[in-house]
Amino acid sequence: MTICKECNQENYGWCKPCNSKHFQNDFNNWTSGNDKINKFIQDAQLNANRNWRVIEWIPFDRFKDVKQIGKGGFGTIHYARWIDGFIEKWDIENQQWKRNLKDKEVALKKFDNFVNFNDVLNEIEIHLKTCSRSVSIRITQDPETHLYMMVLEYAKGGNLREYLKINFNNINWEQKLGRLWELSESGNDKINKFIQDAQLNANRNWRVIEWIPFDRFKDVKQIGKGGFGTIHYARWIDGFIEKWDIENQQWKRNLKDKEVALKKFDNFVNFNDVLNEIEIHLKTCSRSVSIRITQDPETHLYMMVLEYAKGGNLREYLKINFNNINWEQKLGRLWELSERLTYIHKLDIVHQDFHSGNILSYDFKDYIMYISDFGLSKLIGANPNNPEKKNIVGVLPYIAPEVLSGDEEYTKAADVYSFGIIAYEMVTGFPPYPDIPHDEDLAMKICNGLRPKIPFHIPKLITRMIMRCWDARVTHRPTSKELFDELYKYCIDYSGKNKDLEIVIQIKKAEEFSANQESTNTTTTTTTTPLNYQAHPQAIYTSRLLNYAKLPKPKNEENFEKKLEELTKSTSALCICDSGIVDLDMSNF
Repeated sequence: MTICKECNQENYGWCKPCNSKHFQNDFNNWTSGNDKINKFIQDAQLNANRNWRVIEWIPFDRFKDVKQIGKGGFGTIHYARWIDGFIEKWDIENQQWKRNLKDKEVALKKFDNFVNFNDVLNEIEIHLKTCSRSVSIRITQDPETHLYMMVLEYAKGGNLREYLKINFNNINWEQKLGRLWELSESGNDKINKFIQDAQLNANRNWRVIEWIPFDRFKDVKQIGKGGFGTIHYARWIDGFIEKWDIENQQWKRNLKDKEVALKKFDNFVNFNDVLNEIEIHLKTCSRSVSIRITQDPETHLYMMVLEYAKGGNLREYLKINFNNINWEQKLGRLWELSERLTYIHKLDIVHQDFHSGNILSYDFKDYIMYISDFGLSKLIGANPNNPEKKNIVGVLPYIAPEVLSGDEEYTKAADVYSFGIIAYEMVTGFPPYPDIPHDEDLAMKICNGLRPKIPFHIPKLITRMIMRCWDARVTHRPTSKELFDELYKYCIDYSGKNKDLEIVIQIKKAEEFSANQESTNTTTTTTTTPLNYQAHPQAIYTSRLLNYAKLPKPKNEENFEKKLEELTKSTSALCICDSGIVDLDMSNF
């Protein structure tokens, strides 16, 4: 606990009442050009209870070195350096925000195929709800296209799929389990109000949303593109609000020139969707994930300013580093991922686009992972009368069969199915179905029970866990909390190195098999060699619209249930149950 030098009240390093006042006093000094975005950012700033929960509007000229680094079915991703950096705290002496991480690398996400801007705000909202200290969000706007962008952490390590492809053989089971556990103003009145409300409600400096003029970014460059936007890298010149500087009567900032990602929703026409994404970001974010808002001065499009995930996404990371990942690391990463998913589900949020390309990290070796891209996420129960509810958007191999067939809406159980695919990717290093087209024929086969083939040497406990996630019988799937508890136990058991424990025995056998394979493979030269597989040109791992007609009712493949029952019997001694082995403390987020 610390004592605020302005009001003499105790706080945890962020005085929400005083900082909300500083944000509110600054509302008239910036604008995104969009009332809804202004309102969204303002609300986030007023409600921020940590500096990494602050959303800012970042003028596009506050990014530098902007370059496109990726493209998906719904947008593009740009790399950029955020010149100013994150708000750390208020500088009383200078009466301004103190910022840190200046010239910070960020990812700018532009949704260039959206026409409903409400979806953009929806993703930001989900990011705010789920983000941690390592994942923060801002908003900016591409001055050329006038499309808004999310400024995200630059995941230098790439995504989980690519990481597993390259590093899988160097990830041990403890790491696998651990990672799965971890995963368990603006000129626009609406944006102005959004930002103002966020600032007034912020209870931490990392929960503050700011409007960042685009000229406070430098080195802006596009680094990615998807079906619904683009991501730019930039450096935020000023940096994050840290606290109020009483002496100078201004915010004290840190992380100046912080690298950030600018997410531009350039195909949205409904701006409510943009604010919705920002709102979800605010609800889910932690200290590592904060949000700001800016606007591209050329396109007049708004952008979210997010943490720049220098490490990239998991898919790319696995592709390059899989052979350097041991079993301890695999377990650890799966454990971590299950933790993230459990927290999101505890907020009654379903992700709806959960795949290894949306799992980011500043550095997969030493830093936490975070789940990104909440553009499709919805709060459970929201928009029940949405006439477009039958539209299916995502990466085909990760979408649950009941969603593909249209039998059910997207639920938490569908996220669990996606987790099972990601877990398969983590323990094998391969993305799902890389050698065949991702088309209607594959969708048909998935509904009829097709699943990726799990190698026989994978520990049976892990195989059973993955198969439970893949069960076509939705009610038979585990919850994210059950996955978290199960992976927690595996991590603890394996780290204890008790040779009589089942997970230790099974991993040892898996490692012995891999060692024998390497010794008999004369082509093996080094464990750092990337995974060798050729993806089919129509194997598409970016989100896109997938509307298939007349798909069959989902069912399990022949012998699937029998094999799962046999695995359950053989591992019954472990007796994993929903007993709440570990309780998630949401106060830390």
